[in-house]
Amino acid sequence: MDALLAALADPARWRLVSLLAERPRPVGVLAQLADARQPQTTKHLQTLERAGVVTSQRTGQRRIYALRPGPLRDLAAELGRLADLAEEADGPHATHHRHGLHLQAERLAAQEPGWADDRSFTFRRSLAERPELVWRHLTESALLAHWWTPDDLRVSELVFEARPGGRIVQEYRDAEDTDDCDQVAGRAEGVVDDVRPGEHLAYRLSPLLPDGRLAFTAHVELSLRPTDGGTDLDVHWRMTDSTVESADFVAGIEIGFGQSLDKLAATLGANSRSTDSTDTDTSESTGSTGSTGNNDTRSAQ
Repeated sequence: MDALLAALADPARWRLVSLLAERPRPVGVLAQLADARQPQTTKHLQTLERAGVVTSQRTGQRRIYALRPGPLRDLAAELGRLADLAEEADGPHATHHRHGLHLQAERLAAQEPGWADDRSFTFRRSLAERPELVWRHLTESALLAHWWTPDDLRVSELVFEARPGGRIVQEYRDAEDTDDCDQVAGRAEGVVDDVRPGEHLAYRLSPLLPDGRLAFTAHVELSLRPTDGGTDLDVHWRMTDSTVESADFVAGIEIGFGQSLDKLAATLGANSRSTDSTDTDTSESTGSTGSTGNNDTRSAQ
């Protein structure tokens, strides 16, 4: 595919492909129609032949070139697949487009300090584990690191001291920047306000602007309620101290934190399925060796 793309990238060769799509033609005629010299045309045709898109055969004193449609169809299919992937509903490109719309709106709204104060966001997720395990994922740095960023980011530094007055540091990079060669994507610092293990967590967290100033302060409250199937998690964000420069951060809150909570739900769901599978395996193993025990019980009765 790379050789084909390289061959087709030259306008002169693309012109020859277009001429051969009409019908097979000899080198001299192709040179004449393409308004090029024959030696140059021959070299272009040889490149196309090595790439597999044309074939040739000698007839008398002439060499006739013909187009091979198969590679072009394969290329068209691959381009179509890439276009479909980019247009996938709720895929990364759709998320990027939604974020772009939010970005435009927030930049227009950010005209003076305090412009986003008291802006609030609420989130709810039904999680497949008990509050005790959910709490650990909310407060233990090693577990937080698995979910506390949107899909395209990763945590590069994380401190979360789960006690009143405890320190919070969250630094993140692009998810594919595994060598830390690119710039830090963002950093936030904060403090824990309230801790009621398994029930309620409240903290303040402020993203930092490039010059080190606070972009805004997010007052975040998380409430956990046990359910028959696990835990309902309610999250409430409220903003204060918003600067004009905070628009880009504000634009990403709803999408970004929503993605993070989706990652948390997926992580806990995978844990739950793994536990269920282990329990099933144990149950099936017990059942296969315990049938005699059941027979013994019936005999005793």
